[in-house]
Amino acid sequence: MGNGRFSGLHHRLQRTLKLRQLLPVQEKVLVAVSGGQDSLCLACLLQDLQPYWGWDLAIAHCDHGWPGDGGLAEQVQAFAQERGLPIYLAKAPAGLAVTEAAARQWRYRALGQLAEAGGFASVATAHTGSDRGETLLYNLIRGSGTDGMQALAWQRQLVAGVRLVRPLLDCDRRETGQFCQEWQLPVWVDPYNQDSKFTRIKIREHLLPWIEQELNPQVISHLAQTAELLQGEVEYLETQTEQLWLRANCGGGCIDRTVVVAQALALQRRVVRRLLPRGASFSQIEEVVALLTGRPGDRSSTLPGKLFVQVRGERLCVHQGTN
Repeated sequence: MGNGRFSGLHHRLQRTLKLRQLLPVQEKVLVAVSGGQDSLCLACLLQDLQPYWGWDLAIAHCDHGWPGDGGLAEQVQAFAQERGLPIYLAKAPAGLAVTEAAARQWRYRALGQLAEAGGFASVATAHTGSDRGETLLYNLIRGSGTDGMQALAWQRQLVAGVRLVRPLLDCDRRETGQFCQEWQLPVWVDPYNQDSKFTRIKIREHLLPWIEQELNPQVISHLAQTAELLQGEVEYLETQTEQLWLRANCGGGCIDRTVVVAQALALQRRVVRRLLPRGASFSQIEEVVALLTGRPGDRSSTLPGKLFVQVRGERLCVHQGTN
């Protein structure tokens, strides 16, 4: 460490790792470093704690090749060399679209491939509570249900045998910025993180500051807490839905509606969503939920793929055809 002492973030991360069992002792960990303040902060924190955990650490950097990125890969390489850490690089294919979704999908795919090739059990990313709050608002605006608004789990499977871990979800962007200033880290400012054509940047630069100033200065932490609560509730509902689906599924695109209708509305919706083709809208799901108490022969409007659902005795069945 730069000044020979542990900061509050070091101690908090130590507690978080123990409480949530995110990165086991002796784990081989690949740390995703973009060059921004959050990822530099995470890399330094993990390396400072490395003697206590015995991790085998390395850095991964995903080079998008976008205008304005020039020299960033070299800067991250210099940072890794200064810290004495191996570095793995991924270069985006030519023509990668300059969109949030395309960049995110490519990064996760590239990180998974780097981890598999290097034998890493975990990939650590530097998402913070600020990212979690922004993602919840972003998905709420897009019309996502509770599954979307749970926003950034502490860990999930990235590819077979590799976990994606987010150890900084109980920190915010102000804290990582302060850490980088105190430790004099060479933070790179991503011009795309300031481009207001992206919805997420509009939320970060305009909507959230307005809410903080005019309505609630604790909005980020409250949104992050809401996402944490929703995560637990979604996990519970999905467990219950799986059990109900096993009981109700008759095969052949049919479910026993008498089994489903006896359950809470939240479970009815989730089972119906499993029955329907991917891309069914909220209104279409609600229409089919209403068929749980319908009369034989009642049917839904046309669903994606020119399908419809019809009441057949005690069953709801998906059929091919049009109204």
